[in-house]
Amino acid sequence: MANDAAKSSSAPSHAQPPRGINHMVLNVRNLEASHRFWTDIMGFRCVAELKPIPGRQRPKMRFYSGLDAQGDVTHHDLALAEVPETNGDRSGAPAQWSLMPGRIGLNHVAIAWPDRESWLKQLAFLRSKGVPFLRRVNHGMTHSVYIADPDGHGIEVLYELPREVWASDIDGAQNYAEMLPTEGDEALVDRTENPVFQPSHSQIARPMIHSLSSPESQGNSSVKSVTA
Repeated sequence: MANDAAKSSSAPSHAQPPRGINHMVLNVRNLEASHRFWTDIMGFRCVAELKPIPGRQRPKMRFYSGLDAQGDVTHHDLALAEVPETNGDRSGAPAQWSLMPGRIGLNHVAIAWPDRESWLKQLAFLRSKGVPFLRRVNHGMTHSVYIADPDGHGIEVLYELPREVWASDIDGAQNYAEMLPTEGDEALVDRTENPVFQPSHSQIARPMIHSLSSPESQGNSSVKSVTA
């Protein structure tokens, strides 16, 4: 037992890879308005709320969960904390979100839907609620729509493409972006043919049934098509 304890307490020579980001906390101006957005519009469930404790300072804060792979809620994926009214940051309208960094802090948070079909339904739902699409992009590893919450936090609404599409050349997939319309029926159209990224020193043309529209970059990858 003593030897086991000694082994477990010795520091490793390198950082241990995490499983991923467990949850995020957003500071908001109005908890009720943000609650409605994240539940009624984004589909999260409120699973808990901090209760006041006499003599102890606690934020006004609620916790929200999506559904895991088994269809169950978690302890929380998201929390909202209301900025006190005495804080000057509550005054004024939030700045328009942009992918281009304009200030220190959170750029955007990405939220995944389990499959293409549920993602398309969510896009149609967002459109029916009048939520503006700020960017519509087919990345090399996701198909994505960018929106913003009531406080101007950027939100990427996405579904992931199959691992075989991007795993062999993550850098190539990250450097690829097909910009698509953000308005009208075209914003709700999603093609099923996608490039498959393979490491290469030269760009090889991708055979496609139809051509891409305005790709920002295709990186230094050879690509072929695959149906998601």
